[in-house]
Amino acid sequence: MSTPKARSEIFSVAPYVGGESKLPGVNRVIKLSSNEGPFGPPPAAITAMQEAAANMHRYPDGGMALLRAALGKKFGLDAAQIVCGNGSDDLLALLIQSYGGPGTELIMSAHGFSIYEIAGKLAGCVVRKAPEKNLTADIDAMLALVSPATRMVFIANPNNPTGTLVPQTEINRLRESLPPDVLLVIDAAYAEYVTRPDYDPGIALVNAGGNTVMTRTFSKIFGLGGARLGWCYAPPAIIDVLNRVRGPFNVSAMAAAAAIAALGDEHWLQDGAAHNTRERARLADRLTEAGIKVIPSEGNFLLLDFLEADRAIAADQYLRRHGIIVRYVKSYNLPSCLRVTIGTTEECDLLAETLIAFVNG
Repeated sequence: MSTPKARSEIFSVAPYVGGESKLPGVNRVIKLSSNEGPFGPPPAAITAMQEAAANMHRYPDGGMALLRAALGKKFGLDAAQIVCGNGSDDLLALLIQSYGGPGTELIMSAHGFSIYEIAGKLAGCVVRKAPEKNLTADIDAMLALVSPATRMVFIANPNNPTGTLVPQTEINRLRESLPPDVLLVIDAAYAEYVTRPDYDPGIALVNAGGNTVMTRTFSKIFGLGGARLGWCYAPPAIIDVLNRVRGPFNVSAMAAAAAIAALGDEHWLQDGAAHNTRERARLADRLTEAGIKVIPSEGNFLLLDFLEADRAIAADQYLRRHGIIVRYVKSYNLPSCLRVTIGTTEECDLLAETLIAFVNG
């Protein structure tokens, strides 16, 4: 008996697997596997979501006018050039569906965020990965892959899972060297954690032309990962395309209310960024002193290279036995590495002490 058959592209990717949050037999789990904010959501966001829930029988504003206005005010952007989505993954997939498809090519770096490859293949694109230098996107290598079939280039800056940052001059050179009809998507999910003074998350390049998009998220420093909310800033023509292809109500009223309240908390972003900068450096120093190779990071996580896959697996298992979950990143072709989120001060101390005990045998 015949059965319905899905498109062949569907079977070219493995399902995305998020970071684990539970360990059998462990009462207290320290989850450092998903790059979530360490302090939960802002209290004002919780209150706003609770209040919005009383009207959950009403459809939300499909255009998210109030949220876009709040984003525009917070970051100095034209609200008309913002589209919101069900997480930034939603918007990344919509961009690929709109500008990619069979017969087109998508370029990304070798260890770039896996959603680019997954969404690209599902849309029928050929996904081409450029080798990196020192776990950092190599602009020359990416440009070398450009062909007449290239329609999109995706770059996360800072990158997940490596944490590395491409200098602004190189991002500008990438845009200048790409054909004008190739869409450059700058995924700036970790923008709020960057401390380098020359950093721009993509705003300047969006303002400079019609072929660059910046994507952002509320899942990291704003602590709203469970609410699923992302946004992008793009030229008007691309905004028009996204508004045609997105779901009519792709952001819930509760998520929007929480986000507006989070944006209004004057100290949340500043305090969270300061904590991350301090604890990231402190944790990196302690682990480096213990003999673990730590990749310099501009995100809210560190990539630890144990040099051998067996050693990374053993470290991961040791942490799990002590109730600590981190991310083994073999799926990113980094089989000797673990990615660890910057948690609270206590969580960072426990992680460091446990890894130091592991290293000492």
